[in-house]
Order: sequence, then C-alpha cells, then structure tokens
Amino acid sequence: MSDNELDNIPLPDEGPDYGDMPPPDAAPDFGHGAPDFGPGQDEFLPELRTPPHNYEVEQALLGAILANNKAYERVSDFLLPQHFADPAHNEIYSACKSLIERGQLANATTLKAFFESSGTLEELGGTAYLAQLQDHVVTIINASDYGKIIHDLYLRRELIDVGENIVNSAHEHEIDLSASQQIEKAEQVLYRLAEEGQTEGGFVSFGDALSVSVEHIDAAVRQGGGISGVPSGFRDVDKLLGGFHSSDLIILAARPSMGKTAFVTNIAFQIVQSKKPGYGPDGEPTEIPRSIAFFSLEMSADQLASRILSSAARVPSHNMRRGELTDDEYEHIFQVSRALSQYKLFIDDTPNLTVPGLRTRCRRLKRQHGLDMIVIDYLQLMSGAPGGKSDSRVQEVSEISRGLKGIAKELDVPVIALSQLSRQTEQRDDKRPQLADLRESGSIEQDADVVIFLYRDEYYIAREKPGQAANETAEQFQERAANHEARLASAAGKAEMIVAKQRHGPIDTVTLSFEGNFTQFGDYDDPESFPEQIG
Repeated sequence: MSDNELDNIPLPDEGPDYGDMPPPDAAPDFGHGAPDFGPGQDEFLPELRTPPHNYEVEQALLGAILANNKAYERVSDFLLPQHFADPAHNEIYSACKSLIERGQLANATTLKAFFESSGTLEELGGTAYLAQLQDHVVTIINASDYGKIIHDLYLRRELIDVGENIVNSAHEHEIDLSASQQIEKAEQVLYRLAEEGQTEGGFVSFGDALSVSVEHIDAAVRQGGGISGVPSGFRDVDKLLGGFHSSDLIILAARPSMGKTAFVTNIAFQIVQSKKPGYGPDGEPTEIPRSIAFFSLEMSADQLASRILSSAARVPSHNMRRGELTDDEYEHIFQVSRALSQYKLFIDDTPNLTVPGLRTRCRRLKRQHGLDMIVIDYLQLMSGAPGGKSDSRVQEVSEISRGLKGIAKELDVPVIALSQLSRQTEQRDDKRPQLADLRESGSIEQDADVVIFLYRDEYYIAREKPGQAANETAEQFQERAANHEARLASAAGKAEMIVAKQRHGPIDTVTLSFEGNFTQFGDYDDPESFPEQIG
C-alpha cells in the first residue's frame, strides 16, 4: 500500500464495523461467568475465570499489519508472537515478522503461500480467515495502542501464572528453600516480568541525550572542584574520578590486610557527613543529607559501627574492644557516638545475601529515606539467585556482578562492591595488583565502570624480616638491615589507590595516608613538596 493510500484509511472515530464484536479498545472480556451446575450448587463452587485476553484487538492489529506493513514498525520493538493469546494469531504474527524482516510483503496472499508450504493453513482458519483479518483495517496510528493492549494482557496472564506458582511453591515444603528464599525467588521472577513489561524502551534522540549530558556538566560546575558525582571526601581521589557517578559499578579490590573495608568505610562516613542540593517540605531549595546503604556480609553491624566510631573519635579500636579507656576517652566516645547517630548510614549484615534481596532492600530504602550510594563488603560473599543452577562459582559471581550493575542503573546510584584478589599477586616481585588478579573474575572486569586496587607496600616490607645469612658478615647484615629499615620508614603510613580501569576517564595511582591504629585513610601531603622553614 502506498503512502497516498494511507490517507484513505478511516480515522479512529470512523473505524471498521465489527458487527456484534466489541471494538478493539473495549474492555477485554475476562470471562468471569461460571457454568451452571444446577440449583443450589453454584453458590458453593469457586468462580471460574478464563485468563485475560481480547481476540478482537489481536484481529484488529493483525488486520492493520496485513493492510499496511508499516504498522509492524510501530509494535516490533516490544510485541512478540508469544504475547498473543490466540495460538493462530501467534503463528500469523510470527509469519508477518519473518516476511517483513526479510524485506518481503506480508498480506493475505503471501501468508496463504507461506502457510500452504508448511501445511498449517487449514489449522489457522484457511484462506477465508486471512482475508477476513485483512478486511479488519484500522489506522496505522492506532497500531501502537493495540499492541500495548495485547502486551498488557499477556503480562496479566503471566502475572496470574507467577501467582499460582508462588502459591503452589508455598504449599510445598522444600528443605533447601526457606520461606525467605522463596520470597526472594518470587521477587526475582516479578522483576524479570517488570523488565519485560517495559514498552517505552528503544532509541533516545541525540538531542535528549545531549540534554542529560549538559545537566551533568552543569552539576559539576555548580558543585565545583571538578566533581560531578558523589564526592569521596578524598582530595586526590575526587580529582582523578570526579566523584562516584550514578549508575556506575565500582569494584574495589585488594589482598587481605590492605585495608579495603577501612577505606570504603571512610568513604561512606565522609559521604553521609556531606549534603546535596534538594528541596525542603515547603518546596524551597535547600541542602539535604546524603544516604548510604552499606551491606556488610563479612562483619556484623556493631563491628562496622565500632570501626567508624574509632576513626571518628580517634581512639584505637583495640583499646575500645578491651575497654582500656581513660575517663576522658570514654566521655569523648560517648559524645561522638551521639553526633554520629544522626547520619543516614544504614547497615545490613544479612549473610548470604542475594541480588534480588539486595535490590528489594535498596528500593525500600530509597523510597523511605533516599539513596545516594550502595556499598557491598564483599562481592564473593553474596549468593546466587535462590533456586538458580549455575555450572560454576565463576559463572555465579559473573551473574552477581551483572545483577549489581543492573541495580546501579535501575536505582541510578553508584554501587561500590569490594572484591577479593587471587594469590598470584604474592608470587610476583612487584605485588601491586593487576586486572587479571581479580578472583573468580568472570565478567567483573567487563561489568565494572571503575576498577580500583588498594595496595600498601608497608605491609609486605614489614614481613621481610632480614636474617643474617651463613656466608654474610656482620657489616653486610647491618647494611642490609639498615636498608630494610629505610624502606620501611619510607613506606610507613602510605597507601596506593590504583585506578586500573575507568570508563569515563584516565587511569592513574593516588597516594593516600594510612593510620592503622584508627583504621583511617586520608589525603597524603608529601613533606618534600613543602618549602623549608627559615629561621
């Protein structure tokens, strides 16, 4: 059909005559009536209902496609053959899809030949039914609306099926699947169904994309300091990364005892102390506090709180654990704890947390208190989806990393996930981590927008305790011991934050200060960079 012929197609208010059939946009018949089982019997029987469907809408959309194949372009992004309730309509739409995507014409004549070759023409109603469909012409403008009705009814049928499966699963007592895990499994299925229910996806115009980009630039200019994301609180870190950006997955990896939990705890604590532009209850512009969800799968909530308290009060954590405190220190800790309790740092120490469970908690937190960042300590302690069957732990970790990236995009917040490194770093002379050292990496490196390694040379030098060799003189040993002491003094109190991957910027290494007594990182100022004092 030519473009000129499109003008002859009736407008929506001049639609085709369906006779006794309801119009396509009429409310679908869900079949709420129950059969008559005789006097006095039906009141004791449950109401029988057929799954939601609307065959007339399906016929109207197929008629639009057969009359003008351009109608297919309006629904092809979200409508699939299995979305049709009538199996015959499923087959006809699938045939139209195949013909149109091959550049061929799809109408009653070509479909007749198509189904004759497969021997299914009569099962679909024969030539008469194809002609009848083509006669059900609607405007191409309405094609998208018809497609959305069909897709919505499909989702309702799927939702009914999910509900029945949830009920049946709850009735069954599975030893390996607790009730809470069944809930998480149901949430995962519902989330997938919600993802499939998005019909508004597709291309974004370059102009719209540019508008969002300019908004980010404007935020960076207004915030100052070259920071467009959530500031880490560390001067040189923010200079390199520009803050932590929304929808980014940041992997922070290190060998044990490098201080990765302490580092991410310091970042979280500094972020919740900062504020961001927002609006008050009266609608007036104001500054509102930032909120962080911290999932501590390795440490309990009170242990993590003790670390933060030790760092904020500058009292050694081991003294706090043993209760070796002076009266002044005890009073100071009490005052600091009261001040810290106002910050919006929410800790979840649920073990074996799954991605669906984490997503549910974060959605609820964002709705109730707002959410600016998610921290997971650490990725390898998470579990796969309940009921999932991964062939290997590597594949399971890969699914977890993809799930975390999906959460970052869905909730539009940065996600920092701590990760372990393999022991192969210990076998090298230079023990600084590399991307290949990510443990059970799978797709971690590909999914991550930023990969950060934490390294402290002091840790390794301190363990190189020099001993006198049999063929070594006392002078040679003393010289070697003095060299070791000099190396240790040079590395003391310093840490390296190595940005090995950054999707939006350069890679580099940032030097930080580290105080082990308080498990605290800070900005590093090189003494050699200061001018000498005179007099």
